[in-house]
Amino acid sequence: MDKVRGILIGRMQPVHNGHMEVIKRILEEVDEIVIGIGSAQLSHEVKDPFTAGERVVMMTQALAEIDVDPSRYYIIPMQDINFNAIWASHVKMLTPPFSIVYSGNPLVKQLFAEEGYEIRQPPLYDRINLSGTEVRRRILKDENWQELVPKATADLLKEIDGVNRLKNLSVKEISDI
Repeated sequence: MDKVRGILIGRMQPVHNGHMEVIKRILEEVDEIVIGIGSAQLSHEVKDPFTAGERVVMMTQALAEIDVDPSRYYIIPMQDINFNAIWASHVKMLTPPFSIVYSGNPLVKQLFAEEGYEIRQPPLYDRINLSGTEVRRRILKDENWQELVPKATADLLKEIDGVNRLKNLSVKEISDI
């Protein structure tokens, strides 16, 4: 019997508890999951502060924290190509074969539907609080962001001084002009 493999693509800036809940749910439906770390080329920006490598570490360690068998997932950084018509083919080239695309993003759903893939809407968990935007906002406001992320994410941010990185990136340059 062939393995059923699904794919979930997200920026994971940073990996948070919502990602982990979605992945746990997807793993109830498929044998394996491909986790695409989207916008892999971006880092050191307020909206995208962490490198692809840092996000791979966060995800790998967060999955280990919840005892997900490493043989059930692949984590693959994916650069943006800014060429929508061939993006699904680009993703296909980077990944093991998959048959189900999990996405809430209308563009992603459209592009993969046009290629004949089954599309499923992943469940959203407490989307008000569980978003990368909210985690980054709380970090910048010195609010409790740790409650929104796996221990692995908090540990990595400490290791790389990620809180100060984000705060430094958020400072607007002051011009004399």
